[in-house]
Amino acid sequence: MEAALRQTRAEVLLDAIAHNLRIVRAAANGRKVLAVVKADAYGHGIVPVAKRLQAEGVDGFGVALAEEGLELREAGIDRTILVLNGINGGAHRDIIAAGLTPVLYDPSEAGAFEAVAVGRPIDVHLKVDTGMGRLGVPLAELTDFLRDLRRFPSIRIAGLMTHLSTADADPVYVAEQLAGFKRAEGLVRRFGHEPSVLHAANSAAVFRHPETHFDWVRPGISLYGYPGSDSIDAPLRPAMRWRTEVLRVRTLQPGESAGYGRSFRATREMRLATIPLGYGDGLLRSASNRGHVLIRGVRCPIVGNIAMDLTTIDVSSVPEVAVGDETLLLGEQGGAVLDARDLAAAAGTIPYEVLTNVSRRVPRVYVNR
Repeated sequence: MEAALRQTRAEVLLDAIAHNLRIVRAAANGRKVLAVVKADAYGHGIVPVAKRLQAEGVDGFGVALAEEGLELREAGIDRTILVLNGINGGAHRDIIAAGLTPVLYDPSEAGAFEAVAVGRPIDVHLKVDTGMGRLGVPLAELTDFLRDLRRFPSIRIAGLMTHLSTADADPVYVAEQLAGFKRAEGLVRRFGHEPSVLHAANSAAVFRHPETHFDWVRPGISLYGYPGSDSIDAPLRPAMRWRTEVLRVRTLQPGESAGYGRSFRATREMRLATIPLGYGDGLLRSASNRGHVLIRGVRCPIVGNIAMDLTTIDVSSVPEVAVGDETLLLGEQGGAVLDARDLAAAAGTIPYEVLTNVSRRVPRVYVNR
């Protein structure tokens, strides 16, 4: 079957993910690790990645959606699965039956869980908003929320969490959020709740802010090889090698153009390679005339507008390039490296978007290296 796959594929390096987990554990200094595998494990494949992390002894998993958690349960994942974005819809009974742990920040959701509890306690993690401004109970509303929660005796606050918005950049604001979180903890305990798990640290906080580690840390992007900030020096290994092959090589004469809109025109005789990969595969169109690929270990520029299925590359500096040559968007080749930060810089975005944008029509191939 593998021989029939497109030559365009994303090779997911499972040993690299295991290595990154070890680096995170060392930085977290013994705290439990809740591996965030939302968005198909940041484009790497939620089930194969979770299975490898479970085999490596990870303590639990964080997902954005209940559907992601149910997929993991169906695949045999038996660790804690925390649904970070809460529950939307009416599948509360199924979620509890599957042993997923919901994040709670809305009293109406507490009522929905109470309705299916039938006298059994339901463990939730309460999310407080200490400054992200998205989900979570705002600190100013926490007292009223906790009073309202008394109407639902089956709901048990097993965990308390928040989300840090500037762990990669602004330590002063991190300190403000942390102070708010500690105030929230005191208030929750005064209302009689006894959360046994506190957690706040994302990838950047794991490496930069040990004061935020508490009981669990929640690494996401760092498990896939990126520390969450360019200012963090951690020996992580990128876990995706995105490759294709040269489809055609041709010569362009001065004045001739490549691609839609004629955004690139040759000023001299040059050689162009066409690769069978474009924005339909997840190569961001904003990298047109800015990004690079690796061919024969040489960084070669993308020229012309990236199309849905095809992209043109200037290979004038590598005259021996031929049809079938491996072309890398991400990964190491001949001692040269391109990673998601390079492509993100060219596209004016962040590595998270580069990785999660690799589309489903790019086959994932899992290798132990």
